[in-house]
Amino acid sequence: MTCASSIEPPDDLNDLHRFETPDEAFQYVRLAGLQDDATVDLGETALALGLLFLPGVKPERFRHHLKKLADTAQEDFDARLRQSAEDTLALRVAVLKKAIHESHGYAGDTEKYDDIQNANLIRVIERRKGLPIAIGIIYIDVARRLGWPIEGLNFPGHFLVRMEKDGERVILDPFRQGQEMNAAELRQLLKSIAGDKAELSHNFYDAVSNRDMLLRLENNLKKRLIESEEYAQAVIVVEAMEALAPEEHRTLFDKGILYAKLGQNGQARTALERYIEKAPNPADKQQARMLLLQIMSTPV
Repeated sequence: MTCASSIEPPDDLNDLHRFETPDEAFQYVRLAGLQDDATVDLGETALALGLLFLPGVKPERFRHHLKKLADTAQEDFDARLRQSAEDTLALRVAVLKKAIHESHGYAGDTEKYDDIQNANLIRVIERRKGLPIAIGIIYIDVARRLGWPIEGLNFPGHFLVRMEKDGERVILDPFRQGQEMNAAELRQLLKSIAGDKAELSHNFYDAVSNRDMLLRLENNLKKRLIESEEYAQAVIVVEAMEALAPEEHRTLFDKGILYAKLGQNGQARTALERYIEKAPNPADKQQARMLLLQIMSTPV
């Protein structure tokens, strides 16, 4: 796959081509990286990221599946309204949860949480299980297709979503069948992730951007690839992250380390020098300089 190939952006960035191959998927990610965040198609871009490692897979059936999820929810919602149900937040939540979990069998993968497939949306759709961020992206994609306000939250270590209607809000855990989370449950979840001394912070309730959600998905994939010492594939993930968020300088540091792991010291040097130029923190710059010296003094 030629991820590093340069391409010219189209005149209309809202008219992104449909991708069918890993190379086309990477181009789609690069073009999405040039868009305003609000116009990034979360579900389609997540499918593109998943296709990078799956040559021969036809993405159309996965696009169709996401549409089918929304169609299932819309049909159920319309049927309940015809039966005189009121359009409330509780109804929307119930419809969304039923379509995703009951009708199509999605669940968090509690048995093999660290399985690399759990961070690839295409594999998640195939297996009907995945990480909190992957199932959360499905929640958001389906709700947005129905025109329902929904957002991902900046909660650490476990992705959550928030739905809203007429001033009423509810936080849901897509990984746990859409469980509604109150303050006590959120505090308990945080402590299970960050330790008994951790306390809730107001910024944990901040909405995150489309790019941040996609980067969070890819960070999970990168982490698993590095742990299994699949450094060449991890480079592809980091390059995709860089394409998706061109102003995010931290991906350059990751690229430098990964290229060094692969013995490609020239590429490592280029990435780290670019990182040093872009990093705003002097301590981060110094850390990169020390790493660069270490890399360049290591015989190949």
